Amino acid sequence: MSTTEILPITAKLLEAKQTKGITFSDLGLAIGRDEVWVAAVIYRQAAASAEEASKLLHLLGLSEDWVPQLTAFPVKGLGPIVPTDPLIYRFYEIMQVYGMPMKDVIQEKFGDGIMSAIDFTLEIKKVEDPKGDRVQVTMNGKFLPYKKW
Repeated sequence: MSTTEILPITAKLLEAKQTKGITFSDLGLAIGRDEVWVAAVIYRQAAASAEEASKLLHLLGLSEDWVPQLTAFPVKGLGPIVPTDPLIYRFYEIMQVYGMPMKDVIQEKFGDGIMSAIDFTLEIKKVEDPKGDRVQVTMNGKFLPYKKW
């Protein structure tokens, strides 16, 4: 799946969300999950439990016939291409510019390993600033050392 391909279920959920005037934050509060996680479910990059899927569909006024799709194993990733969406591309660019420095600093502090994308949370905040509002992205992942055998 590329960044321009939207799954039919995603299109349906986003349309209902827009029609109802509901934010990801509203959905997250109602379901008891973070807004980024809810967005990941809608984009099919995370799976909901049957109860979470049912609540989400009810809030959006959609049929429970979609529950199996929302609880199925998700699709991960953007595809094998460089993202063309300007906002998504900036994250790609950040990794090109700061990826190796981030890796070295993490390894200096923790050792040889990786940051988990499974035991992981992501928070996005708006930080008001008179010079122009700022986007604050906090990634919090468990450190996983490489094992020796």
